[in-house]
Amino acid sequence: MTRTVYVNGDYLPETEAKVSIFDRAFLMADGVYEVTSVLGGKLIDFEGHAKRLQRSLDELEMDSPVTPEELLQIHRDLVEQNGIVDGLVYLQITRGAPDDRDFVFPDPETTPPTIVLFTQNKPGLAESPAAKTGIKVISIEDARWGRRDIKTVQLLYPSMGKMMAKKAGADDAWMVEDGFVTEGTSNNAYFIKGNKIVTRALSNDILHGITRAAVLRFAKEAQMEVEERNFTIEEAQGADEAFITSASTFVMPVVEIDGVALGDGTPGQRALRLREIYLDESRKAAI
Repeated sequence: MTRTVYVNGDYLPETEAKVSIFDRAFLMADGVYEVTSVLGGKLIDFEGHAKRLQRSLDELEMDSPVTPEELLQIHRDLVEQNGIVDGLVYLQITRGAPDDRDFVFPDPETTPPTIVLFTQNKPGLAESPAAKTGIKVISIEDARWGRRDIKTVQLLYPSMGKMMAKKAGADDAWMVEDGFVTEGTSNNAYFIKGNKIVTRALSNDILHGITRAAVLRFAKEAQMEVEERNFTIEEAQGADEAFITSASTFVMPVVEIDGVALGDGTPGQRALRLREIYLDESRKAAI
C-alpha cells in the first residue's frame, strides 16, 4: 500500500512526493530530524521530541515552518491516514531550497524551510526479539563532528559504524573518543554495576536522548543510583549489565562488548526491568 507522506504543507502519496535537488539537506546535510515512536496508535514522548527539535533548529539558526500544535496534528494525521498501530514517524526540516548551491546560508525571507514527514510501519515494535537475547556491540573511533548534541542529518559516519559492526558479527558499535565512550551509532550507552547506572554526561559530545531522560528518571524513581560521567570500554566490559536507549529500541540490553560477554551473556534483570517500566509508563503518557 502506498503511504501518505507530508511535504511542505501537503499530504501526498509517497510516489508523488518531491524535494528540490537544490535542497540544503541534499547538498550540505543542512537539516535536522526527529523520530517519534508509535505504540497502540499513540505517539511516545512527543513533547520531548518537539522540544529537542526546536533546540536543534535554534542552534542552527533555522526557522520552523510549523507551530508545535501544527506539528502534533501532522503526526496524528499521518498515523491515522497510514493506519499505524506500532511504528515510527520520521520528521525532517531543512534550511530549504535556494535557487542555486552556495555555502552561505540563504535568506530565510526568500527561501522557506523544507519540511517532510513520513511513517514507518513496525508491527510489534515493543516486542523485539533482540530484547530477549540482547545485542553485541564493538567499539570504534568516534570520527564525527563536534556538535553531536544537534540532531542533524549528518549520519554518514554512524551508518559506517553500523556496517563495521555488521561486518564484525555484532549488532551495533559504541564510539570512543580520547579513550572514553561517547554513545552508540544511534543510541545512548550505559552500564550497570551493582545498583548503579553509569552513562556519559550531557554535553556537545552526545545527543541529548529523549528516551535517555525518561529512563534515567524512572531508574531514580526505582531507587537506582545514576552516575553521569565518562567511562571506558574496559570499565563497561567489567560491568554486571549494559544497555542502550533510543526512540526505536526503547531499552535494549547489551550482552557482549568487543567479544567480552557481560555476566552470563544473557540480558540483565535490571535492564529488562527498566525496559518494562519505560514501556508501561510511556504507553500511559502517550498522546
